[in-house]
Amino acid sequence: MKKTVHYRPEGPSLKIDFSAVNLPLNVGFALKSTVRTAVSATLKHEEFFRDAEVSVTFCDDAHIRTLNAEYRKKDAPTDVLSFPIYEKGEAYSTPDTPVLLGDVVISLERAKEQGEKIGNTLEEEVSFLTVHSTLHLLGYDHETSQEDEDDMFARQKEIVKEIREGTWE
Repeated sequence: MKKTVHYRPEGPSLKIDFSAVNLPLNVGFALKSTVRTAVSATLKHEEFFRDAEVSVTFCDDAHIRTLNAEYRKKDAPTDVLSFPIYEKGEAYSTPDTPVLLGDVVISLERAKEQGEKIGNTLEEEVSFLTVHSTLHLLGYDHETSQEDEDDMFARQKEIVKEIREGTWE
């Protein structure tokens, strides 16, 4: 009897747990694939070569407004929130276990509006927001200083360019 061998790509694995709250738009394969590409491209760009897990929740403006008010004390909707597990410089889990990077919450309502204003598709805007949020999960923070903002936004711009040009792989 022939043994079945399941293909496992070389390199680190990425597990993304998707969920939806008050979903304003249909979340299908295209958006999930967009998120997976954006997270993968960011991790590769940042030379994060560990098995990783991320939780991604798609929601509406009302839900993200509640979270923004609770966690950031800003009573307004926003496009994306990041909840990193680790602080910058803090050690990750042991090398043989996947790193739980944290949670990403994306308002599809806000992403759609913002994308339309600047000429992006919903997928392009979600990709941009996911790159931004993944950088936060890796410890970058644009709100700490102008130097940190410049650094994070330069990285973000470079990763988004690599995704659009298909050169990140």
